[in-house]
Amino acid sequence: MLQMLMNPNKKFNKPGKPAPKPTPKPKAEPVKFKIDAEPNAAFNWFPGHMLKAMREIKAKINAVDLVIEIRDARVPIVSGNPTLWESIGSKARLILLNKTNLADPAAVAKWDAWFKEKGEPYLFVNCLDKNSLKQVLSYARKIIEDKRRACNNEVEQKSKYGFMIIGLPNTGKSTFINSVANRNATKKADKPGQTRHQLWVDVDEHLQLLDTPGVMPPELAVEEHRFWLSAINAIPDEIIGEEDPACYLVRFLLKNKSEAFKERYKLESFDMSLDETLTKIATVRGCLKQKGLPDLDRVFKLILLDFRAGELGKVCFSLPPKN
Repeated sequence: MLQMLMNPNKKFNKPGKPAPKPTPKPKAEPVKFKIDAEPNAAFNWFPGHMLKAMREIKAKINAVDLVIEIRDARVPIVSGNPTLWESIGSKARLILLNKTNLADPAAVAKWDAWFKEKGEPYLFVNCLDKNSLKQVLSYARKIIEDKRRACNNEVEQKSKYGFMIIGLPNTGKSTFINSVANRNATKKADKPGQTRHQLWVDVDEHLQLLDTPGVMPPELAVEEHRFWLSAINAIPDEIIGEEDPACYLVRFLLKNKSEAFKERYKLESFDMSLDETLTKIATVRGCLKQKGLPDLDRVFKLILLDFRAGELGKVCFSLPPKN
């Protein structure tokens, strides 16, 4: 009776009847993440300002001597815009494959041989490197002069040049122009799509550059390509989200046995599953919620930021076609 008064909510079993056994708690299941990273549909992204930019580029094409298309060396073909390239017609052109400092040197060597075989004027460069820029300007002037001589061998060579700079968002157009002009002549930002209008930049009395907004192809028919372009930040994260591109990167880096990736996140091996890897990254980098659960949104952001900063190793997403 005293015990009942002290704790009236406690239940007592009748004499002679054994106390019921507590129901065992079910074992906690390992955390599973459902990631949709398989090709399933064509991807379209062509905002209205890009259509306008495309028309303006065509309208100004005759005002320049050379068109320079800046691509990303990690994605040599997919970071180009064939629709825009075709609209240039017979205008002298030069492809700059930028960010070689972030690209796998062995793959770059193979791409270099491939472009050389195609016969299209090109250079692999790092637009932050002054020596690369000198090489670009020298080669660009040679292309223009050779074409002028081919059209009219007796024409007097001009001393003034105009270059139009085109390319996908965030491939390095503004970096190239600012480095050549040696000043912040254009708006430069980590977020793609910041340049919305054409802008003439006077480098010196001999050279003018025309900056143009980044223009995506009207359609990306291969699902994997959108992951590539999202990873290099050509497509803004808010367009397709961060989950699929981040998970694609994890799978890609595990498959290609990236030592930098393994070391960055202190992974035990390359044989880890996607779930195990995401959980490990969350633990190592402190991306945890209550009760120690991984904060996947933070993990996805972290992976993309680290990759774009070059912390996960030098990468090329594909090798040249064999045909």
